[in-house]
Amino acid sequence: MARAPRRGRSRRGGRGLSVDAMILAAGLGTRLRPLTDHTPKALIDVGGVAMLERVARRLIEAGADRLIVNTHHLGEQIARYVEERGGFGVETLISHEVGEPLETGGALVAAAELFRKDAPFFVHNADILTDLPLAGMYAAHVDAGDPLATLAVMERPSTRGFLFDDVGLLGRVDETKELELRVRPAVGEVRAVPFAGVHVISPRIFGLLTERGAFSVLDPYLRLAAAGERVLPFRVDGRLWLDIGRPEQLEAARAAVAAG
Repeated sequence: MARAPRRGRSRRGGRGLSVDAMILAAGLGTRLRPLTDHTPKALIDVGGVAMLERVARRLIEAGADRLIVNTHHLGEQIARYVEERGGFGVETLISHEVGEPLETGGALVAAAELFRKDAPFFVHNADILTDLPLAGMYAAHVDAGDPLATLAVMERPSTRGFLFDDVGLLGRVDETKELELRVRPAVGEVRAVPFAGVHVISPRIFGLLTERGAFSVLDPYLRLAAAGERVLPFRVDGRLWLDIGRPEQLEAARAAVAAG
């Protein structure tokens, strides 16, 4: 179900485009319980500001003039928070997921009618504290000549990652499952790098998503990369990047903000 709370003013996005941005805020936050028993993870504060608002403000600064926030667990709290803040000053819509969280790919399908589909759009996890250059990432995507998607990636400790070669997305690795999947023959150097939770996606993807229900957008990325679509990396090595999904990670994020 998609619905719109009170809308703030609208403004034009970067490069004269109308830029949509989806904030993924439907997570259950199970690893943060009991904190998330009564507060959705997206509204957990870091430095006195809810993570949802931190992400929203950065996306708006990067040129987004319409926000789409998907919700599930305690979604009414998120909708009320957005409304109380006037949509953070831009048009802000809620896509509420009933029954179960739909994951990244399912969230896009469920909210498809809310996207304007006339320019590339951001997708950003609500639980990531980062200073990566969003406007620069968007510009890199546009300058690359309409790839299907551009993914923020960075060197950091992780057991999972994407495989990229000189063409783009090649596959994925998951050390915990002893998995290395390649969807086509490699071209040039192959590099494994973890994902950083931010995408810029072409609106063409809506005509290519055949998956339904709850699914990761990684599934169609790999399927479409095998069919010749380009999914490109955007390196953000050395940038601030903190996932607040566990208590110790949340405290690290709060300490980082307090330290300036």
